[in-house]
Order: sequence, then structure tokens, then C-alpha cells
Amino acid sequence: MLTLKLITEETDKVIRGLEKKCFPGAKEAVEKAINIDKERRETQQKLDAILAESKKYATQIGQLMKSGQKDAAEAAKAEVAKLKETAAELQQKFNEAGEALNRHLCTIPNIPYENVPEGKSAENNRVVKSSLRECTETDTVGNWTTVPENTEAKLPHWELAKKYDLIDFDLGVKITGAGFPVYKGKGARLQRALINFFLDEARKSGYTEIMPPTVVNAASGYGTGQLPDKEGQMYHCEVDDLYLIPTAEVPVTNIYRDVILDEKDLPIKNCAYTECFRREAGSYGKDVRGLNRLHEFSKVEIVRIDTPEHSKESHKEMLEHVEGLLKKLELPYRILLLCGGDQSFTSSICYDFEVYSEAQKRWLEVSSVSNFDNYQANRLKCRYRRSSDKKTTLCHTLNGSALALPRIVAAIIENNQTSEGIRVPKALVPYCGFEMLDNKMD
Repeated sequence: MLTLKLITEETDKVIRGLEKKCFPGAKEAVEKAINIDKERRETQQKLDAILAESKKYATQIGQLMKSGQKDAAEAAKAEVAKLKETAAELQQKFNEAGEALNRHLCTIPNIPYENVPEGKSAENNRVVKSSLRECTETDTVGNWTTVPENTEAKLPHWELAKKYDLIDFDLGVKITGAGFPVYKGKGARLQRALINFFLDEARKSGYTEIMPPTVVNAASGYGTGQLPDKEGQMYHCEVDDLYLIPTAEVPVTNIYRDVILDEKDLPIKNCAYTECFRREAGSYGKDVRGLNRLHEFSKVEIVRIDTPEHSKESHKEMLEHVEGLLKKLELPYRILLLCGGDQSFTSSICYDFEVYSEAQKRWLEVSSVSNFDNYQANRLKCRYRRSSDKKTTLCHTLNGSALALPRIVAAIIENNQTSEGIRVPKALVPYCGFEMLDNKMD
């Protein structure tokens, strides 16, 4: 969440940032936070004064008792009792104000960086790079018409999956429900190949692999901002009050909750493969066909914990890493800088990677790479001790998909169709053990 220091010292900047993010009632929300904090501070001052007065009376009582002035001592004790009662009331008021302030701050999103473009929706996202052509500052999703030049008829991945017996969507419905596909044969091996390829590439880039739990407690969901913002999108195990993770970002980042790190150990670079679970409530239509939008899917995540001074460089390195994966998979891609209105609740800046679906004639998001500044770290109480003066300060947290598998699989299947089957990208052949996705036994 936003720090009180930022809200109180750079109020206009915060309001402008919230307005860029299209947050309704930005000014009112900031003013409410300031007023609650003011009330809390005033209560603290009154409490401190009462406690100081009680301390003076305690000293006087001892002196009066020594001098034999019992009546005066008893009167002083009565005053102390009244002061204690008042102090208890003030302490309760102070605690309630603190809880109210924390609840309110949790409803205010992070503010975007200055270079984040204005805009209300995905149409305003800026296309900053593409494998298809050079981009300009005027390129947006709304005016982007460039697509790969290919006039061959293409089947969608859900038809190809059935044709080559790679994925069974109906069987998934039978076992669980819609959005839980069953991967079979070479389809399952392609999934495993992609997971191992992504993890190996992350290791080569200096990331330490983590194998975290796929269920987390509410404190972990709160720490990374899924709670209380997105509880309706998470699967909740009510008996044990645990949540199925929507991304490995949640458990991996929470490793550093309530931790003070040493500056010399930063940046910390972790990667993790997990299954991910999302209710995707309200999704319907063509966007949910086949692998386009699932309730359970595989993903490799990269996470960094860094200093404020170096986090932008870390973000750049993460973007280059994800782009390198798409190049090795030989997929047509574009990179979007999200506008303020299309950013997530917790991010300061976010780039989306999209691959082109030849059969569906549309771009599919396969990764989001975000810098959260100190927004998550403030919720997590994730800090580091500076080498120069030994003072502690909030870290910056970053994460990105590297990569999410369903739409990558869809793009590979749709973009590599041949008369003999589906060609496997060269980088994956050593992991798969075959060069074609087809009906032949291997």
C-alpha cells in the first residue's frame, strides 16, 4: 500500500497518479487518509499527555506517603485512576483509528510512474516493441493493424488438439468442469518440455528455483495485494481459511514478508513453476474457448526483490529475459506498455507480452512484467539495511510470467501447422524428444 509519508508529503502527486489510474474519488480518498491519520496523531498526543501526567502523580504519591500525608496520597491515587480510565479510552480510540487507516489504505491502489501513458482501457496501451516491425510513440493497441503475413487457412488450437489427441477438453469437464483441460500424450510432453525449458532459461539468467506451496493463508494474499482486492477471483478453502494461488508471485514474494535483508544480497532473483488457479468469474464468449482462459494452468514466474535505486534496471532485465524466450520459441510477438487505466491495482508500471494467434486472428497475452515500487513491500514489511548508514528502508518488488503456458501452447499449435502435423520449435526439441506434434507413436 502507499506509505503515509508519500500521501502526506506529496499529496498532489498521489492524487494525480490515482487520477491517471482512473481511480474514482482520488482526491476524497487521499483526504480521508490524511484526516484519519490526523485524528490518530491527535489522539496519540492526548494519550502521551495523560500518561505523562499519570507519571507525575505516581512520583507525588510516593513522596506524600513518605511524608505521612495519607489523605493527599489517596486523593492523588483517585486522580491516577481517572487518568488511567481516560488513557484506556484514548488507547482504544487510537487503535481503532489505526485499524481504520489501514483498512482505508488497502482500498487505494498504487500510483503509476510518470512514463506510464494516459488512458482508460486496453485500446490506449502503447505498442513499444514488436517482432514484426519498428514501433513509434503513436502506436497503440487501438490503431495497431500489423499482423504476420500468412494467407494459409489455419485451424484453431482446440480443433488441432482434438485432431492430434493432444488435449481433451470434454474429459476435463467430466472430471472437474469447464476450464480444467486434460493434456495427453505429446500434448502432456509439450507442457513438461515448456516448463523445463522456462526453468532452465531462468537458471541460466541467475534465478534461484523455488518450489513453493500452491495454497496460502490470508496474510500472504494480503501481502501481495490479492486480498482484499481480488478475493472473488481466488478459490477459497473455507474450512481452513486458505487460498489456492493465482500465481507463484504470492508464495514466493511472501518468503520475504517481515524480513530485513542486507543490501549486499540484493537483488534477490527467484523463479518458480506452479499450477495456478483462477475463478475467472464473469468470463464468457470467444475469450474462453480452448486454452484462452482457464481455471487451472501452469506457469513459470520470476520474482525480484531489489533496492529503489536498481529496481528499474531489474525491470529492464526481466523484460529482456521474457522477450528472449519468445524469440527462442519463434513466435510473433508485441510488447505493450499499459496505460494508467489498464494497470493492475498494485503495479507502478507494467508491460504485457502478447503473441499472435494465426487461427484466431487475435493477440493473446502471455506475460505481464511489473514493478510494484515499494507498494507490496509496505504491506509485506519487506525491508533492507543500507550498507552506508545501516538504516532500514522498504525494498522494491517485481515479478513477471516467464511464461504462462496455455496461450503459449495455443500459439505454438496454431502458428506451426503443416500438412504432416505441428512443428515443434527447435529450442523445445531437446526437451520434447520429437520434432512434430502428430498422431504417430514416439
